[in-house]
Amino acid sequence: METKGLMGGLYKITEWIMRIAGSNLYWVLCSSPILLLLFLGLNYVASTNMPIPFEIYMPMVVLAPFTLFPATAALFSVTRKWVLGETDLSITKLFFRSYKDNYKQSMLGGIFYTLLIVIMYVDYEVYMKEFKNMQILGIVMMVLLFFILLSLFNFFSLVAHFHMKVKMLIKNAILLTVLRPFRTLSTFLTAVVIGFITLKFTWLIPFGFATLIAWMAYFNFNIAYTKVQEKVERLRQVEEEGTQQTDGEASEDAESVVAELTEGEDKEKN
Repeated sequence: METKGLMGGLYKITEWIMRIAGSNLYWVLCSSPILLLLFLGLNYVASTNMPIPFEIYMPMVVLAPFTLFPATAALFSVTRKWVLGETDLSITKLFFRSYKDNYKQSMLGGIFYTLLIVIMYVDYEVYMKEFKNMQILGIVMMVLLFFILLSLFNFFSLVAHFHMKVKMLIKNAILLTVLRPFRTLSTFLTAVVIGFITLKFTWLIPFGFATLIAWMAYFNFNIAYTKVQEKVERLRQVEEEGTQQTDGEASEDAESVVAELTEGEDKEKN
């Protein structure tokens, strides 16, 4: 029997708090090796005013694809269900089923992203510190690095949304970031705000900061992807009618998305 009135509202609020905190706790547990190393690194920086040492930094780089990426992909799968209106699901079953099903995709994608990020960061450091007359290249590297980090939001959303090869996931994550930069930037700004609040109130870490970021990221991805689908549909209607597109909205970018996101082997997940 459904509870109504004030008690019903309080029950729903409590239920959502449990959902958010529960899924976030699973993410923290599955990402715990990285989070522990990060905590040790930040403590070292705070106490010595020195960069994170290699002994802490290198294990984080090695472990990230095998722990942080699969856990984050599973978290996005949970928030995907919420965005699509499916809320009455077992968080435990959904998280760990998604963790298992998406492990290979997220791990391989994590290896690619981690290597790329490390290489670009090293290039940035070299250009900025070793070659003073080539600092413009260092700035370019930092801009590209920021763009790659932004594309991670779309990568995890695509992993949660599609059965797709890793190469296609990465390609489409970058493509969607180019097509819908403001949506991705809004996700980034939200993540910054949530991160800032969490740093001020560290007791919030187990209770929802990762889940809230993933929720907003998938929400923005879903809107962006829906708009792309609308462009694709208009393009198909124009082609069926045998006329030419003149308003510029069904662009070559939309055609690229048609080719990449609607292949027969790339099916939307349940």
